This record gives sequence, structure tokens and C-alpha cells, in this order.
Amino acid sequence: MENFVVSARKYRPSSFDTVIGQPAIVRTLKNAIKTGQLAQAFLFCGSRGVGKTTCARILAKTINCSNRTEDTEACNQCDSCNSFNDGNSLNIHELDAASNNSVDDIRSLIDQVRFAPQIGTHKIYIIDEVHMLSNQAFNAFLKTLEEPPSHALFILATTEKHKIIPTILSRCQIFDFNRIGVNDISNHLKSIAQKEEISFEEEALNIIAQKADGALRDALSIFDQLASFTSNNLTYDAVIENLNILDYDYYFKSTDHIISEDIPNLLLLLNEVIKNGFEPQLFIQGLASHLRNLLVCKDTSTVSLIEVSDSIKERYLNQSQKIELSVLLKALDACRQCDMQYRDSKNKRLLVELTLMQIASISESTHQIQKKKTYLKSATSVNNKPKPITPEKPQNQVAEDKEEYIPESKPIENIDTQKSEIIEEVIDVKQREEIIPKREINFKAKTSLLSISELTKASEVEEGLSNEEKNSIEKNLDFTNTELDACWKELQTHFKDGNKEGDSIVYSALIRHKPILNPDNSILLMVDNKSQLEEVKYKRTEIHDFLRSKLQNNSIELELKIEKDKSQKKAYTPEEKFNELAKLNPKLNHLKDKLDLEFI
Repeated sequence: MENFVVSARKYRPSSFDTVIGQPAIVRTLKNAIKTGQLAQAFLFCGSRGVGKTTCARILAKTINCSNRTEDTEACNQCDSCNSFNDGNSLNIHELDAASNNSVDDIRSLIDQVRFAPQIGTHKIYIIDEVHMLSNQAFNAFLKTLEEPPSHALFILATTEKHKIIPTILSRCQIFDFNRIGVNDISNHLKSIAQKEEISFEEEALNIIAQKADGALRDALSIFDQLASFTSNNLTYDAVIENLNILDYDYYFKSTDHIISEDIPNLLLLLNEVIKNGFEPQLFIQGLASHLRNLLVCKDTSTVSLIEVSDSIKERYLNQSQKIELSVLLKALDACRQCDMQYRDSKNKRLLVELTLMQIASISESTHQIQKKKTYLKSATSVNNKPKPITPEKPQNQVAEDKEEYIPESKPIENIDTQKSEIIEEVIDVKQREEIIPKREINFKAKTSLLSISELTKASEVEEGLSNEEKNSIEKNLDFTNTELDACWKELQTHFKDGNKEGDSIVYSALIRHKPILNPDNSILLMVDNKSQLEEVKYKRTEIHDFLRSKLQNNSIELELKIEKDKSQKKAYTPEEKFNELAKLNPKLNHLKDKLDLEFI
């Protein structure tokens, strides 16, 4: 039985051309070797499994190769390359700083640096996980790293650059390795599967690449595991089952339910996800990623930002055409808020369910808002039409004109602009989601000669507004300071008897200061401190509703200001107390001087 070698070792890159996903770094290193402009120290930084140590070994091998190719690659035939491939090269030394991180280890390395190489031109020292060195070891290494012998070269590798002291960083050429893209990992896995004669589905390899999160070594480890699990037949369903990943279909179905505003089926789908052992938060995070992909697909120029297989990408493109951009943005914001609130929520499932119901209701809300805007726009456009010029009529026909009505089938062209504002105010006061159906109200001919109150009464003739709407229109009456004072006392009683949190603080603010009525019907209230200010602000809506209802005026606004402290400075020292008393009785100063008294 042959010894099994994992794919991460078996297919480890041995030349610059086989390095995956780091083209800029490879090009820089090859040019440095070709021109002979090699630094004395390199620092390779990046997350796990992106090729730091691999590139360090390839660089060390290529530097000492005596017969490099025209493409600046090692020949794999000279003595230096053969000794490196066999693992017994005397010119390339690897040190694991995680287990050799003391000062003595660095001193031993420094002693070896003095000796010239036996084969090749350089002695190369690869120090892996260099951030694990102690501060004393770093300090002992500084001088040698800055001015090593001409034949010595250091390659440091780390996953945590921020833990390395700045004096080390300043002595190195720093190369930041990127996470490897999903497409690069997927293509590499495809080539390995073909070499190993493993059947596969491209979507399955794409899922493995996404699960690896930019680390090629992790992807190869998962690949070996799933090849054993599926008996060398990598299918999409098998990968989903083994890796415990939510299928794309869940999110496509969820979006279909959102588009159709099918809340029951959306909740049933969430229940199915939870029964399969997935956390609700995982589902909401996946839905956010799905909605982001749909948003990206709205523009063909950004489709390349989606790292999925071609078949899945086609499904994204088709579904993105069925959902509006505004709905996607609001749904993404709802998912973001749910994800932020999930940790602190006591009923986590209810939080996710409410979020899904809100998302499924976005289309309906958007439609109603658009309907309201369209209605108001049409009403304003009708009311703002220029009044047609008509010939003057004799006085004896004016009385007859007052009895005539405009036919209901014709648009109303002579309604004053103020009338439109009144109707809009009714809609705002009621704050209804459903727009009041547009009524064709019959007005008498010369309505432009009537006052606002008469115009309002005329609008209620035949199919007029409801009683509730009439009351809303009339809630715009003026009031006096006396009426305000009476209403203010009722407001004080309201908060005095209230048992809600903060009612006592608001009550204290209301009784301490008298309200000031401004000419524009706004009310100024002074408060004592910032605590009162914040509490009254929190209750401002409740105060507005109370005052507007009692005083029949919807334009009331409450302004708040902190009253400056006008109290006198209090006397604390004996001298200050005496001076205050002397102001009241000047004879005290005469008595003090006569008795030659002093302050203690």
C-alpha cells in the first residue's frame, strides 16, 4: 500500500509559475532576481494558506540556482536545486519561530550567518511565524538583520504583522499576500481533480472554494476530505450535506416569497432551515449576502463581483430583474439591523421572523407611498392650473351662477391652492397608509371669491369628507394664553397621575416653568438641566398630541431651552459670610475695626 500524501503537500507549488493568486508578488521577486537587486531581508505577510512559506522556499531555491531559465525559474538540474529538492541543502535553513523563540536560538542563528555557503552564492534563512519571537530575541536580531554578511539573506514569514516591532519592519522589504480568489481556488481544484481522476461538479468545487475563505491549503484539505466522503465523486448535494452549508435554493426561494409578499411560506421556509440544524442568524446573514449579489447584478458592469459558478450567476441575473432596487436596499438594511440586534435579543427566532415579515412587506409599503405621491402630485397639478379667462356677466346672472354646479365628469379647475394644502394636511394628520380616495366634490362657481372657512364648508357639500376628516380640517384654530394655561394645568395632571418611566421628571419640568406662547403658535418651555431636557424630548410626541387635541391646533410645536442659573453665589468662607452681612448692616464694619477683629 502506497503512502498517502495530502494534496496540500503533493501539489505544493515548486516554481514561481505554479504559485496561485499572487501575480504581483511573483513578478516583483522574479525581477529582483533577474536584475540582482535583492534586499538583505524580506517579510512575507498574509493570512494562512496563501503561499508565504511556499514563495520563500521557491525564492531561496531560485537565488542559488546556477543555471536559471530565461523566465527566471530554477532549472531543477544543478547541484543546488537537487540538494534542495532532496531536502538536504546546506545553504537554506528553516527556523520555526513558534518553538525556537528565545534569545539563545537567535544567537545560534547569528553564529551560523558568519560562514560562507558551500554551494551557490547565498545562505538563506527562512524564519516562519516570526511574530512569535520574544522582544529580547527581536532586539538581539536587529543588528544582524540590518547589516548581514553579503552572502546572507533572511526571509521572514508571519500571519500577524502587527505583532512585529517597528524596528524589524523598517529593515525589511514587506510583501502583503492577498487572499486567493474563489475562481483561482476553483480552477486549481479542477486541475487537481482531473489529475487524480476524480469526477466533480463545478458548483461543488465553487462551494469548497468559498468555504476555504481565501486559503488554498484549507481548500485542499476540504477537497481531500470530501473526495473520501463521496468516493471520488464530488457532487453539489454531497458537498452541501458534508459541509453543513445552506443551499442556494433556500435564498432563491426566500427572495421569490419576498417578491410575491408571501409571508406564510417565508416563515415556513425559515422553520425548515431551523429544523435542519442551522442558526437563524446564519440564515439572515446568508440572505443578506444573497440580496447583495442581486443588487450587484442590477448593473451588468458589476456582475463580475459575484464569485459563483456560471449557472448560479445566470439565476442571479434572472431574479435581479424581478425585484426593485429600492426594495433591495431596504431589505439589506433590515438584515443588517437584525444581525446587529441578534446577540442582545432574548427571543432570537422572533427577531428573525419579524425581520422577514418586514422585508416581505416592503414592496406593499413602497407601492402605497408611490400611490400617495402620485395622488398629491395630480391634485396639486389640477389645482395650480391657470384660471380660464371668461367674459364678465351682468349682475342679474350672479345669483343664478351661485346655484350652478360643475359637472362631476369635468376636472375642477378653479380650486384655490390653499384648498390643496388643506387636503394634504388632512392626510398628514391622519397618517394613514391608505390614501383617501379622490372625491370629485361639487363646488359652486365663484369659489375663488370665498374665504377659507367658506371654501371648507363648500367642499363638504354632496359626497363631502367624513366627520373624522372634517374635525381634522378644523384643528387649525387660534388660541389665547388663557386657554394655553388651562390646557397646561391638564397636561401637568396628566403626567402627575402617569405611572410611566420619566413622567415624574416631565411633571417637575412642567410645574417649574410657565409656557411662553410665540406668535407662530409654537410654545417655548424652559427646563432646569440637561436631564429634564432629554426626558421632555423623549415625551415630546405625547405632549404634542395632548396640546393639539385640547387646543384644536395641529401646528403647535414645543421648543425647549435650558434656563441659565441666575442664583447668587453663596458665601462659604467666614470672610464671605461677614461681607454679606455687612452689606445688610454697615455698622458691622465699624464694630470690627473698633475691636480689631480678624478672620480665623
